Amino acid sequence: MLPRLSDEYVAPEDTPVRYRSYPEFQPLGIRAGSWMFNPTLAAGTFYDSNVFSSSSNAQSDIAAQLGADLRARTLWERHGIELGVSSRSVVYRKFSTMDHTDATIWGNGHFDIDHSTQVLGTFNAAYLHVLPGSLDSPLGAVEPTPYSRISGDVTVRKEIGRVTAAVGAGMDSYDFGSTRTGNGSTISLDPQDGQIYKAHGRIGYAFSEKSAFFTSVEGNWRNLRGTPAQSLESNGYRALAGFDLELTHLIKGEIAAGYMKQHFFASSIGDIEGPAYRAMLTWSPSRQIDVHLNAEQMVTQSWDLSTSGILASAVQLGVDYEFRPNVVLLTAATYERDRFQGQTRNDNVYVVDTRIKYLPNNVAAITLGYTYTRRDSNAPDASFDKHRVSVNASARF
Repeated sequence: MLPRLSDEYVAPEDTPVRYRSYPEFQPLGIRAGSWMFNPTLAAGTFYDSNVFSSSSNAQSDIAAQLGADLRARTLWERHGIELGVSSRSVVYRKFSTMDHTDATIWGNGHFDIDHSTQVLGTFNAAYLHVLPGSLDSPLGAVEPTPYSRISGDVTVRKEIGRVTAAVGAGMDSYDFGSTRTGNGSTISLDPQDGQIYKAHGRIGYAFSEKSAFFTSVEGNWRNLRGTPAQSLESNGYRALAGFDLELTHLIKGEIAAGYMKQHFFASSIGDIEGPAYRAMLTWSPSRQIDVHLNAEQMVTQSWDLSTSGILASAVQLGVDYEFRPNVVLLTAATYERDRFQGQTRNDNVYVVDTRIKYLPNNVAAITLGYTYTRRDSNAPDASFDKHRVSVNASARF
């Protein structure tokens, strides 16, 4: 993040298209003292051509979804807090085993010690589900896998002239349930339970208001339960160096490269190490169009105890187009390469996601969506493709 070298006003039309908000289409909110509350109610339906993300004998279904969201933020002049609670229920017409409800409580805030020093904090507590077809879901699962997650992070950020430094630490705690496969067997994901501890630091120097050089280091310790025969513990780091930049109003974002390593205690998994990179760039040829390029390489993990480590490389190209202030098209194509440590398995994942959002007024919102997902794998039963078409309506207050 660039330091605040000026207090230049940014007009709505100069903000990114997907985050742009005009006063006539903003919810009014409900004010109570120094707090502003924004409730939202939503309902919709979608068609899924391959509910269980199966490699053969794909089963389709239609589902209804209902959601509610409540956000609250302070209106203080200095410090700030934002809180939220949300829930989403999905009910399938034919396959009731896929029914599920997710719920989340979250918050973030900033405490301004002085004009150049901030303490930033976030927390999140959620009860969620992993759907079939995800890397976190066992192959052949015919129902969502429930899990709970509690996470938090505290960061201190300091500006000294053109230098900006930040250091912080956080934790993610997971508790997984079990799922059922098509042959009736039950698979427990308890070995994935545990905590992931993280520490991170970043320092940057701004050459101007629109460009800066930075270096960052992220470390982690994954203290997962595993089994008596298979440890899932690991630790690692990722170090990057790069640039924050803004070339006029045309190109802005971040680009960085470096090195990463993840050491798994189990010899059957071993180490994953090599070059790392991250890019988040936006090109705006006009005020109505944003073209996004995002790319990243990182280490993640799967449910499979024999190959918990995965080197994931992804690149995404997207276009956001504002037809009118209240009609926006968001579309993106993503390619991801997953290389499984401890196995010869390699996956190629292709995703195309398109949404059209229409705001008739400052209360209602209607979204039409289409997503195509394809996973090509050299592992039996891991390949699949699916189409998903959705329509959602919400009332925002």
